[in-house]
Amino acid sequence: MIKPREKTPELEINLVNDTTWKLSEQKPENFTMLLFYRGKHCPVCKKQLEELQKKLDKFKDRGINVIAISTDTENIAKETFDEWDIDDIPLGYDFSIEAARTWGLFISEGIKKEPEHFTEPGLFLVTPEQTVYWEAIQSMPFGRPSFNDVLGGVDYILKEGYPARGEA
Repeated sequence: MIKPREKTPELEINLVNDTTWKLSEQKPENFTMLLFYRGKHCPVCKKQLEELQKKLDKFKDRGINVIAISTDTENIAKETFDEWDIDDIPLGYDFSIEAARTWGLFISEGIKKEPEHFTEPGLFLVTPEQTVYWEAIQSMPFGRPSFNDVLGGVDYILKEGYPARGEA
């Protein structure tokens, strides 16, 4: 598990627009937000990403780069991008279970029509220096932080110069 103020693992991921995204190449004014989601099979993820799409400009206005990432295959991720209302969110796929473990994400075994293995949700705010500032990791698809709460927290952080917490 990565603690706040620690350097993140390097992250390089393929996107559905046939490009590659690298965390080390991000140059946000304030943060990069990594949103790890369960996959196309998850209706809660669909709702969350479509909400993010509606608030994307609010994140950009605060100097935050955004990406959403799953363990879904390329084909499934491209279907997700085409079927969900998430036209402006960079969507990464084929995130490995091994890489997910280095980020401290919970891994579940599929039931019913779910993939064999996939990550549970996680949200990370990463500094331009590639250290963890804020993380919210779930073991279930429920109870994710609302984007309004995240945006309000970022406003406070930026106004007050609030330091990363939870590193001890």
